[in-house]
Amino acid sequence: MSLLNQVQEDVKTAMKAGERERVHALRMIADALQKAEKDNGADPVEVLQRERKRRLEAAEAYRDGGRDQQAESEEREAEIIASYMPEQLSDEQLEAVVGDAVAESGASSAKELGRVMALVMPKVKGQADGSRVSAAVKEKLSP
Repeated sequence: MSLLNQVQEDVKTAMKAGERERVHALRMIADALQKAEKDNGADPVEVLQRERKRRLEAAEAYRDGGRDQQAESEEREAEIIASYMPEQLSDEQLEAVVGDAVAESGASSAKELGRVMALVMPKVKGQADGSRVSAAVKEKLSP
């Protein structure tokens, strides 16, 4: 079953259970997946990552504006989106991938961050956030 079909089935289940907020979030996910599929056949994991990031950024903006209730709603939507994403790598697993990439690239300073990131990101696609990967690479390359 494709991810889009799974989300659509979950919308039906949530509607029957009367979970309005979940229905709203799932419909938003389904719409984003359908649009991406129709426009350019984008990878569903990339779509989910983008939508999750949008929700987290919106939550941060709401918090900065003193609108905690809206921020919490956005965070709940981000959690729902995350539930459809692949399991995240542990810190140890991420360190191992970063270590392998540093060795493979021969990078020795923070100036070569981009080269290491280019090797790591395809390997951890959907399993680690870019900012988390960047922090791990910086830590590995720092003296």
